[in-house]
Amino acid sequence: MPEQDDTEREFDLRWADDATHKEPSARARMLAARWKENPPEPVPFRGDPGPVTPRRSSWVSTALVLGCVVAVILLLGYVRFRAPY
Repeated sequence: MPEQDDTEREFDLRWADDATHKEPSARARMLAARWKENPPEPVPFRGDPGPVTPRRSSWVSTALVLGCVVAVILLLGYVRFRAPY
């Protein structure tokens, strides 16, 4: 296949984009077939928000992070203390 220069390639792309009939994508065909048998229920534009889970307060998160850091420091100190010289 001979190499196309940029103008010929651009023409091919414009010709393909300007096609009157465009085949739908595989996903669009799959959804159309699925919805023909089992149409989706209507969804409101702004539906009710889901259940809100209580958030941890910032001090709990901070204490958890600092506790992990202290545990790692103690573990590294213990390993170094126990290591033979």
